[in-house]
Amino acid sequence: MRMNYLYDFYHTLLTDKQRKYIELYYLEDFAFSEIAEELEVTRQAVYDNLKRSKDLLEHYEENLGMYRNFVSRQSLMKRLREKLGQNEDEEITIILDELEALD
Repeated sequence: MRMNYLYDFYHTLLTDKQRKYIELYYLEDFAFSEIAEELEVTRQAVYDNLKRSKDLLEHYEENLGMYRNFVSRQSLMKRLREKLGQNEDEEITIILDELEALD
């Protein structure tokens, strides 16, 4: 799940080749052998490219923190909704919904 979010946030920073490997493995649920066949490379090449791409996504997250901030915002909005409980008025609900829609 984390890798899917990292991909959502940082996919534009990857090369086409890196995006293809990530998409096939994490989004399409292809096995290494299926990716190797699809891209006409060895399974070792699939492993190596996925590892480098995953490490790169983690590096971007370490430096930019977009996923970390997203998780924090989601947690804060959930806590706010819980605190407001039954006292939540329509305007506050609309504002919270708008905040959630930004992500």
